[in-house]
Amino acid sequence: MSEEKTKVTDLRSALEVLSQYDDELIYTDEPVDPIAELSGVYRYVGAHGTVKRPTQIGPAMIFNKVKGYNDMRVLIGLLSSRKRVARLFGTTPENLAFMLKDSVSNPIPPIVIPREKAVCQEVVHLATDPDFDILKILPAPTNTPEDAGPYFTLGMCYAADPETGEHDVTIHRLCVQSKDEISMYFVPGRHLDVFRQKAEAAGKALPITISIGVDPAIEIGACFEPPTTPLGFDELSIAGSLRNQAVELVDALTVNARGIANAEVVIEGELVPNYRVREDQNTNTGKAMPEFPGYTGAAQAEVPVIKVKAITHRRHPILQTCIGPSDEHTNMAGIPTEASILQMVERALPGFVQNVHCPSPGTGKYLAVLQVKKRFAADEGRQRQAALLAFAAFSELKHVMLVDEDVDIFDLNDVIWAMTTRYQGDVSTVFIPGVRCHPLDPSSDPAFSPSIRDHGIACKTIFDCTVPYNLKANFQRSEFLDVDVNRFIPGFTKK
Repeated sequence: MSEEKTKVTDLRSALEVLSQYDDELIYTDEPVDPIAELSGVYRYVGAHGTVKRPTQIGPAMIFNKVKGYNDMRVLIGLLSSRKRVARLFGTTPENLAFMLKDSVSNPIPPIVIPREKAVCQEVVHLATDPDFDILKILPAPTNTPEDAGPYFTLGMCYAADPETGEHDVTIHRLCVQSKDEISMYFVPGRHLDVFRQKAEAAGKALPITISIGVDPAIEIGACFEPPTTPLGFDELSIAGSLRNQAVELVDALTVNARGIANAEVVIEGELVPNYRVREDQNTNTGKAMPEFPGYTGAAQAEVPVIKVKAITHRRHPILQTCIGPSDEHTNMAGIPTEASILQMVERALPGFVQNVHCPSPGTGKYLAVLQVKKRFAADEGRQRQAALLAFAAFSELKHVMLVDEDVDIFDLNDVIWAMTTRYQGDVSTVFIPGVRCHPLDPSSDPAFSPSIRDHGIACKTIFDCTVPYNLKANFQRSEFLDVDVNRFIPGFTKK
């Protein structure tokens, strides 16, 4: 059955698409504890990514019964397969980056609809209620027993610049700290943190909403970063372009902010000025939660706090979550990174880069494989220029591997083969030391190497696994007879 028969507009219609396949979505009625057990199950079922082995690529999973909650389901792993992401967008895994690149170039801004039409406000819980408690309403999971606390890992955080009114949506580490407080960790440079700092400088709170359980186009679009989406660019317009339909927003009930109208859950609140808490104040583990590189992040000594004013949700809601180091993060971060690199290199070197892949072992952020095509002698050397452009397009990128057009960049066996037969360490490696990368890479630290001046600085590296243009004739892969395999194996499909 074709996925195109169901138009995806929200999480539930996305699940309808997946239900058309035998291998994309499973359910369980076995009661699950959201504290470590839920993630412990899915680690084996379908997390993959940089999760500690054993793990695998598998279906998304819905837990119909959550201990302590009568009317709340939890979905995990929606985007933890690139094939599944492609099916949700009606395309192929190889074309996803091109689709996203085009969506950035043709944005459709979000619109605001009346509250009476917003399904996210079907049920309302106000913080003024004396019995209000975030964890009595929402089963925020922990990934491991060592986490600083329960986390919302797939909350679309949406706020406006207090000076310009321009909006931004991003995903952050959100830890429940008390019955009405959530801490929010910002990696330096995030746009919402710029908004928060502006509000704090003026002595004001920053109104914010956290929408959970939305159209996956919003989750993917929210992961674009500068320079592709500069300060003031509303990434919801990328989701609008992907669906050819504006994302619908609704005014919050208790704060001057907007939530995603068809979200399963919306948390309304304010980032309080000049108020910080220790991220693990309730557990004292010294750890936060597992992050995308595959290691547990350190608990931050001081993190800003959202004072929650209300929680609204749909009837019979689905709380969506993910495992921090899973392929779900790789796909959300990596596919927009691929699109950003394609956009940058195509402007500078038209037709040269054939495709880009940010594979799972590279976390979606740290490694990009660029497939290039040297068409004439003057193209020699442009492959390394393309790598430099990739670093410019995405500052958190650490390694770039360059391969020729006959290498399948979505098959890491083929990429490693190219490195084995088309790479010599002393002449094929380019080091760019002392460049700011990402603070969650544990090797980017002076303790790892005296060449690193400060935490978060790395040596960016280009691995040029391309054949020199004048030697291409010597590196032709063996050609086999093209035959109709269906004569021998009926129904066989070439991959």
